Amino acid sequence: MPWQSVAKFRAQDIAVQPDDRSLFFPKTTVFGIGLLGGSFARALRQHGLTSTIIGCGRTEANLRRAKDLGIIDFWTTEPSDAVLDADLVLLATPVPTFSALVSGFRSSLKRGCLVTDVGSVKGSLVADIEGLMPEGACYVGSHPIAGGEASGCEASRADLFEGARCILTPTAATDSAALAVVAALWQALGMETVQMDPERHDEIYAMVSHFPHVAAYALVNTVAETDALALAFAGSGFRDATRIALSPPELWQGIVLANRSAVLKSARQFRRELDRVIAALELQDATALEVLFSRAQMARRALPDRSRDRE
Repeated sequence: MPWQSVAKFRAQDIAVQPDDRSLFFPKTTVFGIGLLGGSFARALRQHGLTSTIIGCGRTEANLRRAKDLGIIDFWTTEPSDAVLDADLVLLATPVPTFSALVSGFRSSLKRGCLVTDVGSVKGSLVADIEGLMPEGACYVGSHPIAGGEASGCEASRADLFEGARCILTPTAATDSAALAVVAALWQALGMETVQMDPERHDEIYAMVSHFPHVAAYALVNTVAETDALALAFAGSGFRDATRIALSPPELWQGIVLANRSAVLKSARQFRRELDRVIAALELQDATALEVLFSRAQMARRALPDRSRDRE
């Protein structure tokens, strides 16, 4: 099994060098050759962590383009064929597809195969996928905090993950040796790994990622539908506040629906905060407004510098 050679390490202590051959996956399969899947494939190849990369997806044109760009070596649209004899499998398709995808190829996984993902929603999904693993194969949930507004294999790059964080979401059923290897893998690609409970992960990222995307989309729609001409006068403040509204809608509708309970909770909390601002405006209460704005300013200033974390 690929992970046996590093099982003696604790996950939090592993410091694997890029050319460390103890962390090597002869055959890697990547589902979804977009920004994240393509960048993962490029990074694996650049760091010498694999020999052969198989790409799998629904769109033949994208797969052909990925092969032409040297991102993958071979491609197929058949999931079961894609994972045959694979040592490492990465799920980089939309989160709602994960369970059905794994259900479809699980019987083709060889003993010793390691499965991970780049999904930004975990929750019960982690336990569901762990339960689908055949004997001898292991799944470890991963969420690299890397990305951007661009999409597609042409936007992928080998250094996308460098300097950013990757959240690992093990459960009580997660194989400790597999967890150690997944941690080492992301570290070898330049990431800092952090472990977190799957449900807690979803609570946090609803607040700091998923709902902010909803709010950005809503803000742009509010202006566009109220007075579209106003958009022509939008300056850097509006552009900064709505940058993430450029993110692919087909991706983000799936994410917010998959994490809908936590996103709804964040939306309701935001509505209560907005109601406080509205009340202060109606009362022309300058003191209340300054208190609300100052509290936000202090919290924003206290944010650590994580400029490489992008989602």
